[in-house]
Amino acid sequence: MQHSPDFRASWRADLPASIVVALVALPLCLGVALASGAPLFSGLIAGIVGGIVVGAVSRSPLSVSGPAAGLTVIVFEAIDSLPSYQVFLAAVVIAGALQLAFSFSRAGILSEFVPSSVITGMLAAIGLILILKQVPHAVGYDADYEGSFEFFAADGSNTLSTFWVSVTQLITPGAVVIGVVSLCFLFWWDQARPKNGPLRFVPGPLIVVMIGVLGNALFAMIRPDWHLGPKHLVQVPMASSFSDFAGLLTFPDFTALGNTAVWTTAVTLAIVASLESMLSVKAVDEIDPKRRTTDKNRELLAQGTGNVVSGLLGGLPVTSVIVRSSANVDSGAESKLSTMLHGFWLLVSVALIPAVLNLIPLSALAAVLIATGYKLTKPKLFIERYKQGWSQFVPFVVTVMAILFTDLLEGIVIGLVVGFAFVIGRNFRTAITFAHEGDDCLLRARRNLYFMHKYELQQALERVPDGANLLIDLSSTNYVDLDNVDIINAFIKGAAFRDIRVLVRGDIADRTAPLINAPADEVRFI
Repeated sequence: MQHSPDFRASWRADLPASIVVALVALPLCLGVALASGAPLFSGLIAGIVGGIVVGAVSRSPLSVSGPAAGLTVIVFEAIDSLPSYQVFLAAVVIAGALQLAFSFSRAGILSEFVPSSVITGMLAAIGLILILKQVPHAVGYDADYEGSFEFFAADGSNTLSTFWVSVTQLITPGAVVIGVVSLCFLFWWDQARPKNGPLRFVPGPLIVVMIGVLGNALFAMIRPDWHLGPKHLVQVPMASSFSDFAGLLTFPDFTALGNTAVWTTAVTLAIVASLESMLSVKAVDEIDPKRRTTDKNRELLAQGTGNVVSGLLGGLPVTSVIVRSSANVDSGAESKLSTMLHGFWLLVSVALIPAVLNLIPLSALAAVLIATGYKLTKPKLFIERYKQGWSQFVPFVVTVMAILFTDLLEGIVIGLVVGFAFVIGRNFRTAITFAHEGDDCLLRARRNLYFMHKYELQQALERVPDGANLLIDLSSTNYVDLDNVDIINAFIKGAAFRDIRVLVRGDIADRTAPLINAPADEVRFI
């Protein structure tokens, strides 16, 4: 059971981590909104709500929520097909209400059935994608939007071709210098950061952002041709007054609730957002240094609450996002205070200092994400999975490759199919041992018997000759499926007609229902 976090003990670590996460989240919120065909400010609203609202309700110590790249295609098509963006917002509110219903029905338990090989494969794939997608930004090629996870882009290019073009043809010198210096500093800082003293709370990414801003200002003075223009910097919408800022909010239109497309969109968003959130939270638990476990049903409640609030304020749908969450872990956060503060910093900075945010080079933020990606997909992870055997390594690699060459959700589905195939395959391995010597026969269940073991059980019982003494040993089981109980019952009932004497070892009454119901003179329990 998790206890309420004591923020007084963790704020020194959470405060700087929250600033880093906010800086990383800022361009991702804008990029997802751009790719979704929604107003840019809607992405920022979703990021703010994902931090403050979802963070407050959730019990996940490290997960960070906001607009997700995995929903961009669904959101883009919904906005395009529905009568207006305001009607789409109504669908987001309904999706949040459906997630609340999922929470009350305890649907979060389904995430516990996802094989660990698929979860670690998702993390490794995210790491590879971060590296491949952020290298172009690090060298100044910003054609793809921030937060993109799809392999194929709308212009016909793909992740690998964009990566190749960016590093061979379209390099921006100023961006390269900032990116390389930032990346080198991050890897050095991981080793050199003091273990004691106030500097131990200073995350490298925060210093990297300062390096980027000051470096670009220096270029403007001594090397103007290397100076990065607006297209290579964060671009936050700016409001000249509070009324202009408030005017950026959009409110849902509930007059179109009779439109079936609204409900179709809402159901789709609720299911996909819930799936992505559950998998992301489970993945974050995997990389939590303290190995804490998140209440998945409470997380559905938090995500549903967040989507209701985001939709009411004009924001995009929110999910738990592994990129931001990984940056949160990497920055040394210890509690959900970091998540909530990151939402607060987004709100304050967008409202008060958008001009300062627009000085941050995308190449500096790219360096932060590349370093985070490397930690998620270290070669050591692949070696460890390989040593665990093919049943772990194959689903892991398939998940990585599927996510890399499709997108996050499609790749996870493919990984789940392969992972479950191995799970089923393991359960189809021989569960029953049969041996006989003369008139004495032994049928032993080596582990629990499920419906998939019916054929194997029947084949073993058919090998028992007339006039034999049969011992059915169930002592190694703690569960025998009712279908298998019926098979054993049927055999015992017919045993007297074949002069077969049956003994059952193990208290089957504690393992099945109903009891073996043969007459007492046909079977003995030992």
